[in-house]
Amino acid sequence: MIVITGATGALNGATVDHLLERVPASDIAVVARNIAKAQRFADCGVAVRRGDYADPSSLPAAFEGADQLLLVSSSDPAADAVSLHRNAIDAAITAGVGRILYTSHQGAALDTPFGPGRDHAATEQLLAESGIPWTSLRNGFYAHSLNWFTSSWRQTGVITVPADGPVSWTAREDAAEAAAVILASNGAYDGLTTLTAGAAPTFADIAAIASELSGETVGLVVMESEDWVAAQVATGQKEFMVRFLLGMYEAADQGFFAGVDPLLATLLGREPRTARDVLAQPAAH
Repeated sequence: MIVITGATGALNGATVDHLLERVPASDIAVVARNIAKAQRFADCGVAVRRGDYADPSSLPAAFEGADQLLLVSSSDPAADAVSLHRNAIDAAITAGVGRILYTSHQGAALDTPFGPGRDHAATEQLLAESGIPWTSLRNGFYAHSLNWFTSSWRQTGVITVPADGPVSWTAREDAAEAAAVILASNGAYDGLTTLTAGAAPTFADIAAIASELSGETVGLVVMESEDWVAAQVATGQKEFMVRFLLGMYEAADQGFFAGVDPLLATLLGREPRTARDVLAQPAAH
């Protein structure tokens, strides 16, 4: 039995869809805080169970019988993600899960400026201490957020950032498909497993790509970090979230997202989507 949490979200929901192409629905169960949102999986013959990381008592039964358990990481910047993940791992131990797979992030490290990267590293330590075989899917930075990070360059002709560095922008859809392939392999991938696109462009590179796509020069402005924070707050952004984003840029500048790995392409049997694909997509609509 393969049990998947977070299946009502975009990442693990897509993983279930790809997994259904590879294994019978009767071999899959999904765990959701709101089981009504998982009705489409129930309609396919997938078992739907209620479970919530914030309600530890709900988890052992939700994970029961799992030969493999895919844990989605907490996506709430304000949450104590490591505590939530600890609840899930403890429940997996109680339930006798065969293997835990976890949606981590490239560049996970205790010393990264990027907050989620610290949470992922701490969670990987918990996995290593659990006594259960584990696989950490270190996905590249999700590429759909690139348009958000580059903001309104189509209107302004400028990308403004507080720091520049390489980022292996990786399509969430590709990461989801790769997770399904890994789950269907039944334990062929162990420990840290990096899944990234084939290149890690800097924001200067992104500006050059945007220039090519638009036919007009798109510039890059790198502001002092505190000036950038003040400018973002002045537009109505909450300072907590602005500083959360600042950590991403600083981590990129320090090289935490610079590495690339061919494994994703191998799992997909094709080249992963690129940052250029992402930037070009809105122009097609």
